Amino acid sequence: MNTTMTTTRPDLETASETFQQRISRVEHRIVICAGTGCIAGGALQVRDAFIRELNALGVEAATNLHADGELDSDKPVSVYLSKSGCQGFCQMGPLVTLEPEGILYTRVTAEDVAEIVNVSLVNKGIVERLLYRHPQTGERCRGKSNIPFYQRQERRVLQECGMLDPDDLYEYINHGGYSAARRALCEMTDAQICDELLQSGLRGRGGGGFPTGRKWELTRIQPGDEKYVICNGDEGDPGAFMDRSVMEGNPHAVIEGMVIAAKAIGAQEGYIYVRMEYPLAIRRLEEAMKQARDFGALGENIFDSGFHFELHIMEGAGAFVCGEETALIASIEGKRGMPRSKPPFPAQSGLWGKPTLINNVETLASVPLILRHGPERFRREGTETSPGTKTFALTGHVANTGLIEVPFGATLREIVFEIGGGVTDNAGVVTDKPFKAVQIGGPSGGCLVMEHLDLPLDFDSLGSVGAMVGSGGLVVMNEQTCMISVARFFMQFARNESCGKCVLCREGTRQMLNLLDEIIAGEATLKTLEILEQTAEAVKIGSLCGLGKTAPNPVLSTLRYFRDEYEAHVIDKHCPAGVCPALCTPVIIEELCTGCTLCARKCPVDAISGARKEVHHIDQDKCIKCGVCLETCRFDAIVQGAAQ
Repeated sequence: MNTTMTTTRPDLETASETFQQRISRVEHRIVICAGTGCIAGGALQVRDAFIRELNALGVEAATNLHADGELDSDKPVSVYLSKSGCQGFCQMGPLVTLEPEGILYTRVTAEDVAEIVNVSLVNKGIVERLLYRHPQTGERCRGKSNIPFYQRQERRVLQECGMLDPDDLYEYINHGGYSAARRALCEMTDAQICDELLQSGLRGRGGGGFPTGRKWELTRIQPGDEKYVICNGDEGDPGAFMDRSVMEGNPHAVIEGMVIAAKAIGAQEGYIYVRMEYPLAIRRLEEAMKQARDFGALGENIFDSGFHFELHIMEGAGAFVCGEETALIASIEGKRGMPRSKPPFPAQSGLWGKPTLINNVETLASVPLILRHGPERFRREGTETSPGTKTFALTGHVANTGLIEVPFGATLREIVFEIGGGVTDNAGVVTDKPFKAVQIGGPSGGCLVMEHLDLPLDFDSLGSVGAMVGSGGLVVMNEQTCMISVARFFMQFARNESCGKCVLCREGTRQMLNLLDEIIAGEATLKTLEILEQTAEAVKIGSLCGLGKTAPNPVLSTLRYFRDEYEAHVIDKHCPAGVCPALCTPVIIEELCTGCTLCARKCPVDAISGARKEVHHIDQDKCIKCGVCLETCRFDAIVQGAAQ
């Protein structure tokens, strides 16, 4: 947004009125989801196609409410074509919403645009084939209010990500933006801000769940005139994209949260630490920071309060360990990202030895909502000890994948079967079979199984069963999933991301990975399981930072709930899920075999025979179960068959 600024800066009320006046002249608003997922699926091409089609029809359209010449007159504008951040339903993107009709079109391509314009805008109809279709009933849903994926959520932090244009400061202000920061700077003392956070019960959304108000108070009372605020946007869990979506979709909320935090602790400088793999988030944060400075919501003398706060972006190199606060601090200081022992805690001695407050993106984005609506409103959702809502990245064998937000205390049953639409097979078809497990919290978390379907998802309940909220990853797994392979995947990640500073983490993760490889290869004994469990416990107890202390969780939880599967691999030399090549015999499905001979040519031991265009056969005595034939077959005619 290139808002024309004058010498006299507008106040929040004037900015809100300006937006309302301009949007009121728009007859139709087309909102295109422009989060990373939808952009990867072609959202920008969809936007260009809309511009071409509208221009060809001579329809007066605007792409920027505040650019010179677009909405300067008082006459109505037929169409305002805008973008939003991630709307959550990533599996169905690119998403296109038509307002005020409330129509949501899914999986839109550039080729669909002409039909949308003709049917929906010109003739006031609906393109039925682009509406979301319920995976079980087949019913077509007109808009978000009819889609269970959205109906069952309680979107608070994510609500504005899918509604407003992330590059439009005035629209953020029209939604109440920066009113909390102005209140904090002009009407509240630092102690009052911390007290309001304490009353809300907000706990850190980065995984640890430490009370936010208490952390702020501990930093506030530290002596010294030089303090820092850091936003931890180093989201490294595989499949997690909650913080990225907030930074992309509502960057001003993060900035406003940091301004409030700075006032609360007495800081005049802050950093947003974002991994370099998030270029869109970085670009939108930089644009939002520029807009906030121009408006007077960031920088010198914010809202004429006499308070100064400057903000910088630090791009991380993608090291998972830099999600740990002391390693993150080292990285900002230009050192290698490695954790240090605590105490002292960052609140006492953090960035450059000064008192430092560190919160993650979701935590900081929650702060303006608390000061805007009051702590009592915040506590209406969630549980007594875990108030509010939590965002999760729902992925895996589930019908509806994407970014969701639910109150703490919601159950797995609600998330998987209502929001998620049910468990799918490997082909993505909803099945009646029960799910096998959910991996929660990424590499730091653990498995939840059938007996946990009705367990409330909150900090304390999850801790009681050896799991944790973590950053919010939820990976649903069906019965065709090998839990040993799942444990190995996360262990390989932990091994690769270990900074190597402490011996137990550096060597222990490597040892656990080797032991898991032995189990998967059919070379393990019961003694292997004993050593694996002992090593996991030692790494958990003795590691220096959170990475090492939680790295064994996937192993320990799968050993706890799926020991029979481990024993099948070790004793019976059998993978019950039919996943581990060394423990399963490849079988050719005769009906699918075309006799292309490719598998026979690729087999390293000549175990496959058959003439061209005739059904092939595998000599099980020669087969070494390397899996090359499964990877080679283009017709899915070779599958993992019965175990030895």
